[in-house]
Amino acid sequence: MPSLTLRDKARPDDVEAVARILATANAFTPAEIDVARELVQENLAKGAAASGYHLLFAEAEGEVRGYVCYGPDACSDGACHLYWIAVDAAARGQGLARRLLDAACEAIRLAGGRKLYAETSSTEPYAAARGFYEHSGFTCEARLAEFYRPGDDKLIYVRSLMR
Repeated sequence: MPSLTLRDKARPDDVEAVARILATANAFTPAEIDVARELVQENLAKGAAASGYHLLFAEAEGEVRGYVCYGPDACSDGACHLYWIAVDAAARGQGLARRLLDAACEAIRLAGGRKLYAETSSTEPYAAARGFYEHSGFTCEARLAEFYRPGDDKLIYVRSLMR
């Protein structure tokens, strides 16, 4: 893979780049992809601090190859949410998601974050996401039975950011 750079400033064209990346996963519904677009739009309109949506984009050759969206939980002391992390299908398996996650975790930790929470589905299309979280230091701490729909539980993973 060509040289990658990470940037934390969203640009208007990132809205559709995020939609393109998520579409390559073949796991997300159009409504879910619309939510991801909206978070980037909120960041563009208000900035990371005011919107609560912090973004990192991984670029190679001028193209967004992956991104992560995270933010603090306003009602907690140091808990943060991992809203999205995704890598373009052509860039998977090269450590890009890990690099994005590590950069996000470091930024969260430096800002006083203690824990990072990620939610995902229990269904087969999300098996890779669950494996990624488990291999990245997350522990599944909760299962909400049939949260999304019958037969589709919500799994809540947590990773400590304390050293």
